[in-house]
Amino acid sequence: MNSIRQRREALGLTQAQLAERVATSQPQIRRLEAGERQLTKEWAERIAPHLGLSPSELMFGSASYDPPSPTGPPAGAAEHNRNKSAPDKEILVAMTQQIQSNTAGSDVPMQPLPANARLGDELPDPHLRIPVFGQAVGGVDGEFVMNGNRLDDVFSPPSLSSVAGAYAVYVAGESMEPRYFDGEIVFVNPSKRARRGDFVVAQIQAEEHGPALAYVKRFVRWNAEELVLAQYNPEKELHFPAGQVISVHLVVMGGAV
Repeated sequence: MNSIRQRREALGLTQAQLAERVATSQPQIRRLEAGERQLTKEWAERIAPHLGLSPSELMFGSASYDPPSPTGPPAGAAEHNRNKSAPDKEILVAMTQQIQSNTAGSDVPMQPLPANARLGDELPDPHLRIPVFGQAVGGVDGEFVMNGNRLDDVFSPPSLSSVAGAYAVYVAGESMEPRYFDGEIVFVNPSKRARRGDFVVAQIQAEEHGPALAYVKRFVRWNAEELVLAQYNPEKELHFPAGQVISVHLVVMGGAV
């Protein structure tokens, strides 16, 4: 049985009651329980607290899963720094001895100089690549089909090197000029929550059996009724029923490639 449904029924909640607590729609809960919509990390973080579970318990059935921290050090950094610690201490001792030997006749005892720098964490792998989605031609409002087909691979920015599921998209059309231009690439962090005014990539399922469409826009609001996005050229707001929203992911940076 689906873990959401199993836990919901154990708590005596209806789909409508759970949807109200999560600030989404009942059809959205039904799709998640039926497996028609993927239970993403974002959805797990929204639903799990209302079921008395952690997001990892809801997604994986246990509390043992520890997802990588987007801001944590890359794998191997701790071991790398431990290996460096011994030579660093030897250098400090040698420097102290040299200073003391040079001032042997001084009446003032010489103290070791305080460190003016420290070794940082190991830099992320500069050769890590992430997928690029999108299409050459967008719709009237710059929407494009985002069906999982990768168009290209690009080097990941360091800020996304440890973020699971990070990706990039090509901007289609001129609807976001002068902020983003046609053909420009934007990098996306799917793990961070968007706030009002942030730029996002929103996936919308407008038709039940139609393709998922993606929009690069500015985030206005998202509640149980609708998702509202804004664009610049022409200036207007786009409104989507909450039940059509697949995901809203944060754009962290953009640029030419």
